[in-house]
Amino acid sequence: MNVTALSDRQLLARLVGEHAAGRYYQGSLKPLFADSGNHVHRKCAAARELVRRYLGEEMQCRCVLSAPGTVRDFLRIHFANQEHESFIALWLDAQNRLIAAEELFRGTLTQTSVYPREVVKAALRANAGAVIFSHNHPSGVAEPSRADELLTGNLKQALALVDVKILDHFVVAGSATISFAERGLL
Repeated sequence: MNVTALSDRQLLARLVGEHAAGRYYQGSLKPLFADSGNHVHRKCAAARELVRRYLGEEMQCRCVLSAPGTVRDFLRIHFANQEHESFIALWLDAQNRLIAAEELFRGTLTQTSVYPREVVKAALRANAGAVIFSHNHPSGVAEPSRADELLTGNLKQALALVDVKILDHFVVAGSATISFAERGLL
């Protein structure tokens, strides 16, 4: 059966059963992935984590530059429902395949402090040849700030000293993602 043709409620019923789907689905999937502890939410969270891991495996097998949609999907799933800002690095090998996804810094609702020295140390530990940075805006506005642009420039300079290239920096806010590379900000 082609699952892409199923409605949200029908898909949820396949995952948690018809009765639970009818009870918990209220016209939106988003609340189902919140951490409330009941079995439906745990199953949905497990399904989301499986998808995140699958996308990570895809990025390990092929050059991330050939699959920008996979990178965006991975980041949207990674940051889904986070109520605080966090800054992550997708460390890449010389063929631009994923080595590891690592949360480097965690902040508050509106900001995260990022330290270039610690980023360089993490890049060397990962033996990375390149990196894609990303952080979220829990406010729901994906537009990069001037501080985001300055930080990316500082990181680019610091990582250039150890031959690690920044391929992109994404800002994620809900389902919206903004790419610094696409905007010419790198």
